[in-house]
Amino acid sequence: MAAASQAAVGQLGGVPVLILKEGTQRTVGKEAQRANIMAARAIAEAVRTTLGPRGMDKMLVDTLGDVTVTNDGATILGEIEVQHPAAKMMVEIAKSQDEEVGDGTTTSVVLAGELLRKAEELLEKNIHPTVIIEGYKKAADKAIEVLEKAAIKVDINDEETLKKIAYTAMNSKTVAGVQDMFAEYAVKAVKQIAEKRGDRYVADIDYVQIIKKHGGSLGDTQLIFGVIVDKEVVHPGMPKRVENAKIALLDCPLEIEKTEIDAEIRISDPSQMKAFLEEEEQLLREMVNKIKATGANVVFCQKGIDDVAQHFLAKEGILAVRRVKKSDMEKLARATGARIVTNLEDLTEKDLGEAQLVEERKIADDKLVFVEGCKNPRAVSILLRGGLERIVDEAERAIHDALSVVADVVEDGRIVGGGGACEMEAAKHIREYAASVGGREQLAIEAFADALEIIPRTLAENAGLDPIDILVELRSLHERGEVWAGIDVFKGKPANMVELGVIEPLAVKTHATRSAVEAAAMILRIDDIIAASKTESKPKVPEKPSESGAGEFD
Repeated sequence: MAAASQAAVGQLGGVPVLILKEGTQRTVGKEAQRANIMAARAIAEAVRTTLGPRGMDKMLVDTLGDVTVTNDGATILGEIEVQHPAAKMMVEIAKSQDEEVGDGTTTSVVLAGELLRKAEELLEKNIHPTVIIEGYKKAADKAIEVLEKAAIKVDINDEETLKKIAYTAMNSKTVAGVQDMFAEYAVKAVKQIAEKRGDRYVADIDYVQIIKKHGGSLGDTQLIFGVIVDKEVVHPGMPKRVENAKIALLDCPLEIEKTEIDAEIRISDPSQMKAFLEEEEQLLREMVNKIKATGANVVFCQKGIDDVAQHFLAKEGILAVRRVKKSDMEKLARATGARIVTNLEDLTEKDLGEAQLVEERKIADDKLVFVEGCKNPRAVSILLRGGLERIVDEAERAIHDALSVVADVVEDGRIVGGGGACEMEAAKHIREYAASVGGREQLAIEAFADALEIIPRTLAENAGLDPIDILVELRSLHERGEVWAGIDVFKGKPANMVELGVIEPLAVKTHATRSAVEAAAMILRIDDIIAASKTESKPKVPEKPSESGAGEFD
């Protein structure tokens, strides 16, 4: 009996009993495991060629015809519309890796795919999935323990090391030629926004604002110690440049608010109408006078500013910007030291922020307001330029990775060697550990060690090198105690990665290992797939009766 009919029908004394809805598909046992593993591995294979400095890019075209060219694992998997449920789990790993540590998305997906390939071989030998999962979890704990012992501590003030970390994260991206500049910007930006809480640092890269404008070249990218507001000055009569700015941040409209209840005002005399309008004007004039009295010469308003209020502000020589995003208001508050005021009556001189310069500039076709020269700003901005829109998008992904890895190191303070070095070192220790475990779990632990080697193997393959020769050489170097021996893909031979400056945050590696094992474990536990029938389309309307009078139906 076919899988679909098995799902829907059970036999009771020769009478069929309907259990599941007709059209439901059910796949059971090894068949289900094989289907899931195949789908997950297909996703891993799709991103595998993008790993490393010599990795290739993918061109993604969506349903609207928009093109994305990237080799960022999370972006690729986020853009492609995956249907298979097991494949969706692989997409989830990349997402969680990107949100948590910002880099290592391709590594985690490729590792999960290889763990599943090794698990498939063990399933063929009749080793139970839970035994494999237990072995994988023990091996992952051992791998993380090995890496934590070997990790090198880094000081937040060691800018050279932080630059190398940022440089390594961007090595596979298409920003060649400006990597040094981007790495320097990433380090300066993260150090500027890092806060000390107790005895540790916290660096939230949401406070690094990235503004993209195509035009110019990547080399025209600027780091601004302040905030760029993607709005223009509201009134042509206002100054376009204010030095030694005193900045007011308002979360209230500079408008006459409508009453909450519907009210009707009956005017019987033209003079009453005039008085009514004058009163409205007077209220707006008072609002502007209130701002002027505090000494503010720049206003950023989250809500609207009435045309009349704009006129009065322009007369007073105050630069104003309206409908500023909430996130930009928060950054302005952190950068200038101002306090966001929700009621104009509460505005005092103490609530104002300071900046050396507030200026409207035209970048490409847009006018932007730059707030620069803030004293010790807790928020900064990067203005990204590039000849093509797609180059700017890829540059944004590169700088995001660089910011993320620097923030990881500032928060955690530990690094490991890249280029497959830490995977080879962990694999060596896991093989030794496997012998002490024994039993069937030993096979799973050894399989985990073999799976880790997919990272240096892939780096070698993507660089056009012979992976077998490279792996043999790396194994012998690690046996001799060279902890940070990895692949120098440019010279095509093993080298000490830390001396070479190819370094990564420990947090990226540990998170990639954990998430890969969790995804593999979840997929291996599934032994039954019950897929509901697709939603039925509306019944077709019968066609007109034929000449014979009989109705014809599709």
